[in-house]
Amino acid sequence: MNRMTIGASVLALMPMTAAAQVQQGEANASFEPAFENQTRAPALDTTPVTISTFAEGLANPWGIAPLPDGTWLVTERPGRLRMIAADGSVSDAISGLPEIFAQGQGGLLDVAVSPDFADDRTVFLTYAKPMEDGSITAAAKGVLSDDGTALEQVEDIWLQNRASPTAKHYGSRIIPTDDGMVWITTGEHSSFEERIYAQNIDITYGKIIRINADGSIPDDNPFVGQEGEDSIWSYGHRNVQGATIDPDGTLWTIEHGPAGGDELNAPEAGKNYGWPVISYGIRYDGGDIGNGEAVMEGMEQPVYYWDPVIAPGGGDFYDGDYAPWQDDLFIGSLAPGAVVRLDMEDGRVVGEERLATDVGRVRDVQNAGDGSLLILIDNPNGAVLRLTPDTE
Repeated sequence: MNRMTIGASVLALMPMTAAAQVQQGEANASFEPAFENQTRAPALDTTPVTISTFAEGLANPWGIAPLPDGTWLVTERPGRLRMIAADGSVSDAISGLPEIFAQGQGGLLDVAVSPDFADDRTVFLTYAKPMEDGSITAAAKGVLSDDGTALEQVEDIWLQNRASPTAKHYGSRIIPTDDGMVWITTGEHSSFEERIYAQNIDITYGKIIRINADGSIPDDNPFVGQEGEDSIWSYGHRNVQGATIDPDGTLWTIEHGPAGGDELNAPEAGKNYGWPVISYGIRYDGGDIGNGEAVMEGMEQPVYYWDPVIAPGGGDFYDGDYAPWQDDLFIGSLAPGAVVRLDMEDGRVVGEERLATDVGRVRDVQNAGDGSLLILIDNPNGAVLRLTPDTE
């Protein structure tokens, strides 16, 4: 898959094909897409799948990460980290977590493990951290004990640089990579007063963050030595609750829009992705976002957007033995609830499919390592389901 840059210079509308689209209801807004298949790409052939329960009895599971021995770490938003064995049994809560602000949309959020976990047993977390005047998105790392019951040597490696009184829009996915970098996604805390900070490069609301695994700043981050917060990679994001790396090593992010305008992006260094100045959505009360524009010079276009929304959670590029899915992007949908499959070619979406449309709020999607996908169902009595393509 070769990356293709899609910037605000793409102003001319391209003719749209008449291929059948995924059934999804009427759009909230009346914007024309900036290029073909920027939204409502042709519907892919339906894939027969089998859905089974892998683990259950989880309270609002949010993130999941595989361990080399076939077990899994899973977060529960109320503030617990658990281990799931290969047979689906769920451990007691792992001790040693930092103090967590579990109010509103806050809580314990994502989990990931070091690429060298077999040697260093390092676990990365994102969470809502309580502060004197509100809360922030925070990222921490620790060492998982040999028996898997405790997280030790826990330390914060990144802290949002302004506390918010609004317990919404924290982001937040975390991805450690083989080159020693860590990606963190944030939200802009939702309120009208705070969302404009997504455009402020001194404040880490509504940003993609890039740091070293020890919390230091890479020298080649775009705002190092310039005006702006050194940890910022890109800005102008709303609430980025999905992020994954494609087979070529490119970071892809999925963010919540307002009423319409959920976005898929491949964020580039120092670029502005528009929120809350431009959007393919509208306000929940029907009003315009900004001046009601979706394209503006100096601001990037999303690779893909949804209207009506899918309310995206986490996602993963498929890497398994079912050839029709290979390198396709799978994204969790919280509303209406589903797994959204995107067929990608040369950095563009060429087809879309909705799977598992009756399982509820899908918070995250991860490769299971055996050709199937694991999907997290986010509700107070949540579960991890296994989605397996029927190959016969």
